[in-house]
Amino acid sequence: MSGPHQPGGAQRVGVRIAGTGSCLPERKLTNADLVNMMETSDEWIVQRTGIRERRIADHTGPESTDKLAAESLRRALATAHMDAKDLDAIIVATMTGEMSCPPTACLVAAQIGAGACGAFDLNGACCGFVFGLNVAHGLVAGGAYRNVALIGADTLTRYMDYSDAGRSTAIIFGDAAGCAILRATDDTSKGIIAQSMHSDGAGWKEIYVPTQPFHFPEGVPVDACKYGRVQMNGAAVFKFAVGTFSNLIDETLQKARLKPSDIDLYICHQSNQRILHAARDRFGLPENKLYINIDRVGNTVAASVPLCLDEVVRSRGLPEGAKVLFVAFGGGLTWGSSLWQL
Repeated sequence: MSGPHQPGGAQRVGVRIAGTGSCLPERKLTNADLVNMMETSDEWIVQRTGIRERRIADHTGPESTDKLAAESLRRALATAHMDAKDLDAIIVATMTGEMSCPPTACLVAAQIGAGACGAFDLNGACCGFVFGLNVAHGLVAGGAYRNVALIGADTLTRYMDYSDAGRSTAIIFGDAAGCAILRATDDTSKGIIAQSMHSDGAGWKEIYVPTQPFHFPEGVPVDACKYGRVQMNGAAVFKFAVGTFSNLIDETLQKARLKPSDIDLYICHQSNQRILHAARDRFGLPENKLYINIDRVGNTVAASVPLCLDEVVRSRGLPEGAKVLFVAFGGGLTWGSSLWQL
């Protein structure tokens, strides 16, 4: 692999990120609020996760997954100086779509007036946006599409149990949406340098949302009170993330024949601050090279990576030619990367 035009076959055109946008719900849920809802403490939450507050959507409709997604796309179109009808496709990475049918992407397309562009959802749990980057890049790089909007949006708090029974999970998650618009360019130096996508289906039982008796793993008692609530083996997921994170970065850098110091910015899924700090120390990265916002927003699932990207773009910008490594891991179990030259 010798450059951005190589991975996944011959690239006919370059791919650039033309615009970004994000949307957070209005309501903040602080650790102090959680102390009034369950047996916990600010110190306990911060020590284990690094989270101090998260955003909670109004699940009665105004801040549903599709509406947060649509607003993030509107903002991305504005930064890209594009009209909704310029889009050839809309992809929404989510595990909390509004309905089984239609796809959330179709609801988004209707809300922004995108016309008859393609629209579909992609569910990779917390890896959804990173997997989506690789998919959307392929659509544009192959020459079939010129403008693709990729959105990561999740409102997982509607599946939380804010009682003592669910405290180990409920303290972690928040709601959000983030968007990036991928656009074709004649500059073939722009786009993916290397990528990686993996899964371990046998690990599905570590994070799941049951709705039927047979959804419970073997050996786990069926409990109707857990229907529609995220079930997570926190210790197993933490071990998986710690063991996977650094190896995934190593694998991607090796594919690209680059050193950790060659990367200008690491944008990683915000699952746990301790994991992020450990990766930063493992690769000897300065603080400004690995972006962290989990303290303010929690784990926002598929919205995590694009939310970080948009915050970086708005706060300090990303220079032309910068190398940015996107990394995520989550339910499935899944893990993946997308290394770009902007």
